[in-house]
Amino acid sequence: MIPAVEGDQPAATRRIALRVAYEGTRYSGWQVQPGRMTVQGTITEAIRAISGESVVLRGSSRTDAGVHALDQVAAFTSASGHSAEVWVRAINAMLPPDISVREGREVAADFDPVSAAVRKRYRYRVHDAPWKPVLDRHLAWRWRGRLDDDAMRRAAPALVGEHDFTSFESAPSTRVSKVRTISSLDVFRPALADDVPGAEVWIEVEGNGFLYNMVRIIAGSLVMVGAGRRSPGWLGEAVAARSRPAAGPTAPPQGLVLVSIDLGTAWPA
Repeated sequence: MIPAVEGDQPAATRRIALRVAYEGTRYSGWQVQPGRMTVQGTITEAIRAISGESVVLRGSSRTDAGVHALDQVAAFTSASGHSAEVWVRAINAMLPPDISVREGREVAADFDPVSAAVRKRYRYRVHDAPWKPVLDRHLAWRWRGRLDDDAMRRAAPALVGEHDFTSFESAPSTRVSKVRTISSLDVFRPALADDVPGAEVWIEVEGNGFLYNMVRIIAGSLVMVGAGRRSPGWLGEAVAARSRPAAGPTAPPQGLVLVSIDLGTAWPA
């Protein structure tokens, strides 16, 4: 356990929220699973090593195995008395290099990172240049063949707005409602600093919530359009069908990153 330092207060129950980044390559997702290494489990063990507490660490998004995050939000309650700033320093000192706490705050006792999330933004990277990605091989889906990103952009608007996204959820599912709202869906080729401009297609989607594997299925479907295997108008037909076989394949996990979570008034600037 860490000793008391300046900024600590006498032991009192506190709710601490963290903004966490991680490369998910080595992990079996966010959620704790028996016998598997997970991001949630790794951070929970760091907290235990610091304060001796077995806390319940709740995250805003249950990212899958191999999926990454720049801005996962998680929260736990502690009686240790450590300030949020002390927690950030102490946890980071205990974490492996592929997980980092970016920021921490003390929040209201009833703060829930799941219900507090107003919007989430995800990015999916597809590398379609003639050469293989080397430095970013764990961060992008390698597609052999040049994609028509213009056709992908023409298809994307069919998914924007409020829809029943049954076609874009992996089964089985326990979610009663399949209705979600996508506020933006952008397809573009970024000017990457560590690669030749145009080597990748990025798909960025923002919405109020997502079904299981929804973003990866959206990415897989848009790639089918970009590869010329489906027409841009097909995506609207897939939404209307409300049937998983109507949409495209589930893209592999390594191309997906949780970019940001908007907590609204629960996390004021």
